[in-house]
Amino acid sequence: MKGFLALAAIAFLSGNALAQPADKAAAGAHVRVETSMGEFVIELDPAAAPKTVENFLQYAKDGHYYRTIFHRVVPGFVVQGGGYSRYLNERPTRDPVSYEGDNGLKNVRGSVAMARTLDPDSATSQWYVNLRDNPKLDHLENDLGVRPGYTVFGRVVEGMGVVDAIAAVETGPGGPFESEVPVEPVILEDVVILDASASE
Repeated sequence: MKGFLALAAIAFLSGNALAQPADKAAAGAHVRVETSMGEFVIELDPAAAPKTVENFLQYAKDGHYYRTIFHRVVPGFVVQGGGYSRYLNERPTRDPVSYEGDNGLKNVRGSVAMARTLDPDSATSQWYVNLRDNPKLDHLENDLGVRPGYTVFGRVVEGMGVVDAIAAVETGPGGPFESEVPVEPVILEDVVILDASASE
């Protein structure tokens, strides 16, 4: 994911919602992101980004995100995680998911999108939350051609204050990264798939 690092993803949900298998949660799914600094809830958009949402939910169902970290924190830009252990060892991933960044969803504050390398079709498990509107990360088509962006596939609908708190931690170098790694690891304890009906 060094390409992405160099280049620069409100309904109340019951706390008693049960974890669901990925296929059941795929339509209108919500997930609860449990971190060492609190929890936040993401509403996924399978209608706009079906392959990306399916990919994300499968990683969650497989336990890939359990005890990973937010390894990239850039105040006023993004917080990113989903790929590394607290010791900055990269977790193995499946084949990349194809690009869906032309789905009309924008990299606005609170939106969640996939990280990738310079290849638009290279996203695997890592994702980020936008801390502000980041139009430079959006898909763009004009007279000069096409500039692929980053696939937005959901938005934070509860707990954005937790994301902002993560964005405020002290950062520095760590592992293979020159900067932007929290000095005190921010643990992504788990991503729990919630019953879609819990938000109704």
